[in-house]
Amino acid sequence: MEESMEEEEGGSYEAMMDDQNHNNWEAAVDGFRQPPPPPPPPSSIPAPAREPPGGQLLAVPAVSVDRKGHKEGLPMGPSPPPEANGVIMMLKSCDAAAAVAKAVPAPTPSSTININTSTSKFLMNVITIEDYKSTYWPKLDGAIDQLLTQSPGDYIPISYEQIYSCVYKCVCQQHSEQMYSDLIKKITNHLERVSKELQASPPDVYIERFNVALGQYMGALQSIVPLFIYMNKFYIETKLNRDLKDDLIKLFTEHVAEKHIYSLMPLLLEAQSTPFQVTPSTMANIVKGLYTLRPEWVQMAPTLFSKFIPNILPPALESELSEYAAQDQKLQRELVQNGFLRGDQSRKRAGDELAYNSSSACASSRGYR
Repeated sequence: MEESMEEEEGGSYEAMMDDQNHNNWEAAVDGFRQPPPPPPPPSSIPAPAREPPGGQLLAVPAVSVDRKGHKEGLPMGPSPPPEANGVIMMLKSCDAAAAVAKAVPAPTPSSTININTSTSKFLMNVITIEDYKSTYWPKLDGAIDQLLTQSPGDYIPISYEQIYSCVYKCVCQQHSEQMYSDLIKKITNHLERVSKELQASPPDVYIERFNVALGQYMGALQSIVPLFIYMNKFYIETKLNRDLKDDLIKLFTEHVAEKHIYSLMPLLLEAQSTPFQVTPSTMANIVKGLYTLRPEWVQMAPTLFSKFIPNILPPALESELSEYAAQDQKLQRELVQNGFLRGDQSRKRAGDELAYNSSSACASSRGYR
């Protein structure tokens, strides 16, 4: 009776320990995944004092193997099942993994700081619209001012590399539209001031001042267009299907030339009828410039444009040769009336050369060196 009771007691004790070991193994595995579960409710059989995972499990074989009854050396309970060793080894490996996991330090904020630092370095290269307005456009604005107001042959103390770099960065940061709008507005305001100055000019200097304004603007375009070539390639040509140089020439046409063409053309025709009232170079620059701005203006004075631009008039006919000869004779008579005698200058130069040669020959014959 006692032996059967001891067997039942030993069997129930082994079953309890197996359940406890199983629960501890599940708790150790779940510890890697989620916080540990709450402690189990107290059972009817008193449990041994709770120990850290691992120590309690390692004590299981010692408790369950050598239970002895009233007879020496005879085991009172069943021997531990063979698969208990596998369970214990698995639990030991779980405990070892838990110890390693505890030994490895958790990610410190330094790694996050490093990531944020690299991100902040990347964000530091971003050009905001405020940066563009406060830093980049003022540099471009000052350079454009100097280029628009320079005289031919002047030295401009600006860094073309720096200006090109500003344009490149602004285009890469998606500020092309704003930069193009600012450029057009800047040049438009300049041309409106030029137009007002021409309107206030007296007739005797009107042609010369128009020539200066035209030449100065066309010279500035030779520097402005290359500086903004990156914007022209990746914004104006791609999205607007236009060209920057054509747009800037159109601005001069609309804000200056169109407002003054009807005042300028009568003065040009008058200067043409009076030889050397305007220098030939000035007349040629203005006529060629007007033709570049708008070829349709040829119809206002085809004869004037034909003197500086080829193939303006239709080909000459044999029946019109006499008319051309009469026009040449008329021009020669006008030159004579204004004091330009035919052949006088050539005879004067020939006489001066003859006199110089005679004096040189006399000096050499007398022994002068």
